[in-house]
This record gives sequence, C-alpha cells and structure tokens, in this order.
Amino acid sequence: MLKSLTPDQVEHFRKYGYVAPIRVMSEQTALELRKRLEDFEQSGSPLKKKALHVKSHLLFSWLNDLVRGDKLVDAIEDLYGPNLLVWASSFFIKNGNDPAYVSWHQDSTYWGLSKPDVVTAWVALSESNKANGAMQVVPGTHLLDQIPHRDTFNENNLLTRGQEIAVDVDESQAVSIELEPGEMSLHHVRIVHGSPPNRSPNRRIGYAIRYIPTYVRQLEGDDSATLVRGVDTYNTFEHEPRPAADLDPAFVALHQQIGERNLNILYRGATQASASRR
Repeated sequence: MLKSLTPDQVEHFRKYGYVAPIRVMSEQTALELRKRLEDFEQSGSPLKKKALHVKSHLLFSWLNDLVRGDKLVDAIEDLYGPNLLVWASSFFIKNGNDPAYVSWHQDSTYWGLSKPDVVTAWVALSESNKANGAMQVVPGTHLLDQIPHRDTFNENNLLTRGQEIAVDVDESQAVSIELEPGEMSLHHVRIVHGSPPNRSPNRRIGYAIRYIPTYVRQLEGDDSATLVRGVDTYNTFEHEPRPAADLDPAFVALHQQIGERNLNILYRGATQASASRR
C-alpha cells in the first residue's frame, strides 16, 4: 500500500530515474523556512559556509524536523521501504545573475556507498525554473553503471570537487525540473543531472536531502546518518542525535567532527588539496 506516491509516479521513478513535482508543504511554510535560512545568512555567523553545505539538519532543529517530515519520508518509503536514514543534506543556492552552476554528474561518484539505492529529495524554498537555473536531468540514465568523472575544481561549480562526467552528454535529452516553493523532486543517485547559471534577478534556493535504506553501507570508512523512520538492524552507520535547538554548541562541535570525516570520504583520491573545499 503506497503512502504518498501514486503507482504512476513510482513507475516513472523506476523507468526514468526521477519524479516531480511533489507538494510537501504549503508555499507559505516554504517562505517561512526561507526566511529562517536568510536570517541565518544575514547573521554573519562564521559557521555559515559549513552550516549550509554539510549536513545542515544537524545544526538547525527546523531542518531536522523537515528531513523527518511525513510528507517527505512517506514518498521515500514508497520507493525504498520503511527503514530509512538521512545520509546528508545541503543547500544549493544561486543568487540572482549568479555564474554558479552544477556540472553534469552522477551523485554516486564519490559517496562511497555500497548500493545505488539512494534518492535525493530536492526541496524548493523558492521558485526553481529555467530562468533561474533549475536542475536538469537526463531521463533513464540512472540505469547506467557508474560513469567516469573528472575533477575540475572550477570556482563557480557548486559541487565539492567540480566533478563532471568525462564523456559527452546529449543535452537535447535533458528535462528541466521546475518547482514552486514547497514542492520537491526526487531523483536517483545515478541519474545524470546538472543545472545552468541563474540568468534571472531572483534567488534560486533548494535543499537537497539524501535518503538511503538502512541496508546501504559506507565502504570508505566510518560514517554516520540520521535514522528518520523504522529500525536499523544493520547498524553500519553511527546514529546522529536530534538537535533540540539551533546551533547548540554541542551540535556545532559534533557537526565539525562529522563534517571533516565526511569530507575525507568525498575528497579521497582528489588531485587538489583540501584547502579547495567549499
């Protein structure tokens, strides 16, 4: 019995590697979360860079509530069953007239996870459309094996290593995922995707949450994740606690420790020094 998605949506995900749009909150609620984010951005906190790019749900109680929300997790359960972890989360923000972009890539390239049973929920806190650099996917490419990538460390690339697929991508097959505030898309860890720069005057704000079933393992070292539904009988990830308040000092210290360990996995074998981490 499906909890959130329709049979057609599940089939679309299986066949094409993505499904969208899915309404997970009202537009008003999305704008309220956006205000929380932008209030933090304007606070001048020295934590801003890492807080928004590495496991943001460990630092903000409102984001931890979001990643556990029934409307999100019900949809993930419809795809991968009742025992689920959040492995990572981060913001993908493009300011107005911003040269920032995301190169064509597969999420699975450097994550070190044992199976491609991973789905990203990309939650829009602003409009995301062709004008402001919406994510694009190449349908059906999730059925491919891991494709070779190369690191570019391009300063405008929002990815950790500026990684890009090392073969030509048929961009004529790409589909833009256009979302309204409060909607999300789901995409498979191996689908080829990326996004162009924002040519509009308006910000584009998305929050990407990486969900995995509990049977997925980390192959490249110790790792942690947040149990958001069901039970974890495998216990291959250290379970992360739930913050009761934003930027709790104990969670700031934990976030630093977990973030460094996570980046060691993401940057293993990189040709450029860790100083380039963004």
